[in-house]
Parts: sequence; structure tokens; C-alpha cells
Amino acid sequence: MGGVAGSRTIWRLTPQAAVLLITAAIAWVAIITWSQQGGPMTGTMGLTLPTFLVAWTVMMAAMMLPSVAPVASLYARSISGRRALRLTSFTVGYLVVWASAGVIAFALGSFVAGLAEGDPRLGTAAGVAAYLGCGLYQLSPLKYRCLAHCRSPLSLFFHYSSYRGPLRDFRVGAHHGAYCLGCCWGLMVVLLALGAMSVVPMLILATVVITEKLWSNGEAFSRLVGVACLGLAVATIWIPGLAPGFMTSMPSM
Repeated sequence: MGGVAGSRTIWRLTPQAAVLLITAAIAWVAIITWSQQGGPMTGTMGLTLPTFLVAWTVMMAAMMLPSVAPVASLYARSISGRRALRLTSFTVGYLVVWASAGVIAFALGSFVAGLAEGDPRLGTAAGVAAYLGCGLYQLSPLKYRCLAHCRSPLSLFFHYSSYRGPLRDFRVGAHHGAYCLGCCWGLMVVLLALGAMSVVPMLILATVVITEKLWSNGEAFSRLVGVACLGLAVATIWIPGLAPGFMTSMPSM
């Protein structure tokens, strides 16, 4: 299968791409440090939009950079000259896409928090919707189109070779980031339902992302995750605590 071959090839990390793993590790340290301070994990975590976007971007760096490092490694081997600078531009473009998604996450978190304050049952309903939406999307053709690109991006590298100008690497990163967002947005909605900046849910979902993209049976695993989310949607109706991020209050983690 092309996706499997592509995944095996891009696991040979370049030194520049290995820096992404170090960056992700630093982001994890920042997340763990913040969580130990006992900040709220529900809604928008009590943050303003600019501060939330910073926190969200750090979260995405921690969760997504390990899965994109092999692709960045392959891209680094396809370019010549100023590799460190060009890979930095690629990474910035990738994270800008995820940072932009943080605006939607902030709006969603604020909206659900308002609903839950007025009626906790609406917060539970939002949790059910989050799991249901993610489960259905995990089983959709669009999910697998985006996942196929993330698992085997070699075909688009010929397209990327036509990019010109000082922003070409930024554009490549943003283009790949858009596919990753298309692949994983449902999982990030589930993250909000589980509690933004909650370390254990972040670790679980980061593992899901990596497994989907790099394991030879990643597509089948993705379907299994979809079925699990549908089961959680049903379970949340009777166990609202399965969506703690959409509750009006939650113990500090």
C-alpha cells in the first residue's frame, strides 16, 4: 500500500526535523506545568482570546508536531540550501493553520460555556454532539481523503515543487496543515469536550493522531476510533462526566 510505504520512508528523520520533536517536548513541558497550577479546564479556560490562542498553539505544537516530523523530514530532504530556515518557515505555516482553528475553538468553548451556565443539560448535549460529530466524521470519505494525504504525501511533493517565492515553504506547511486540520478537527472538538489543556486526554488524542498517520493499519484504527466515539456519544447521555470540558465546573487536574 502506498501509504504504508510512504510512512516507512519518512521515518528516517533528518536533524532539522528532529528539532520538531524537541519543540514538541518543550511544548509538553509547558502544558504540564500550566496544568499543575490548577487552571480551569472547561470552556475557554477563563482566558481572553489572545491568551487562549497562545495556549491553543502550544497545545497543537505538543500534539501535532510529532506526527508531522516525518513529513517535515521528507520535505527537508527534498530541498537544498538553508534547510533549517526553510523548515522553520514550513513549521510556522503549519502552526498558523492550527492557530487559526483556535479562533473557532474559542468561539465554540465560549458558546458551550454560556449554554452550560444556563442549563447544565445543554452542556451534556454539547458533549454528546461532540462525540457524535467526531464519530460520524471518522467514518466519512472526507476523513480518509485527508488521512491519505497525511499518511502518504509523496504525490503532493511534485505539486509543492512548483511553489516559488520567499513564502513557498510557509505555503507548503500551511497546505499540509490544512490537510491535517481536515483529518483531525473532530478529535480536537472531542479534546474540548474532555477539557482543554487536560494532559491525559491530550496524550490519548495525540497517540490516536500518531497511530492514524503512521501505523500500517492506521485507516482501520481510525474507523475503530469513530465507532468508539459513537459509543461515547450514547454513554454521555447517561454519564455527563464523560464530557467534563463542557460542564459548568470541574475539579482541577
